[in-house]
Amino acid sequence: MRKAILILAALALSLSLAQVRPLDQIRRSGEIRIGTEGEFPPFNFFDERGQLAGFEIDLGNALAARLNLRPQWVAQPFDTLLIQLGQGRFDFVIASHGITEERARAVDFTNPHYCTGGVIVSRRGGPRTARDLQGRVVGVQLGTTYMEAAQRIPGVRQVRTYPRDPDALQDLLAGRLDAWITDRFVAKEAIRERRLENTLQLGELVFQERVAMAVAKGNRTVLEALNRALADLMRDGTYAQLSQRWFGEDVRCR
Repeated sequence: MRKAILILAALALSLSLAQVRPLDQIRRSGEIRIGTEGEFPPFNFFDERGQLAGFEIDLGNALAARLNLRPQWVAQPFDTLLIQLGQGRFDFVIASHGITEERARAVDFTNPHYCTGGVIVSRRGGPRTARDLQGRVVGVQLGTTYMEAAQRIPGVRQVRTYPRDPDALQDLLAGRLDAWITDRFVAKEAIRERRLENTLQLGELVFQERVAMAVAKGNRTVLEALNRALADLMRDGTYAQLSQRWFGEDVRCR
């Protein structure tokens, strides 16, 4: 899934200041620092008590438990997460980063922890396919892979960007957008939570995406430990339980 155009120059600068911890140093501390955003329900968000919640939060906690470490969560704006990862502020990031070639030059990705895609959302009777978007105004979250996908669709009249997905949704409901492109699970959750089934419709996927956790470039011991722990959770049924709880289906990549 998403997002962010990674500013490689900024990340390269951050790496020069890096205090990245290998696994043995993390084990000595007894806790693993996990970066996330907290603005992307149902994957990561703050609940009514102000606590981080969501599929990726539960999965991150399960991974930490499998590694016999206490999780220490840090929420930061999405566009800064990978830069701060390179500075050693987190040991890994779980925040719905789609695997792209550009990002993979700057960080190392684990095996995917789910698969998804960017979906077209519109008011009932509105555009449902990429072809339908010709001459239309489309809203996306700034710096996301959805933004990049929307900009590649031929004939779109305007791509408007928003700091957060809910802002784009609000403009769609107000009639200021013809369509909104976002993650398909985010769209399903927004429609369900706001009871918009009779107002909005889901169209086709404009692209598919593999999503993974990120570790600092070259931090091989943490990368391998996370991959082993994720495989264990997928094998013993923990992953399936979490996935069913949040999505009603198993969202692992097939």
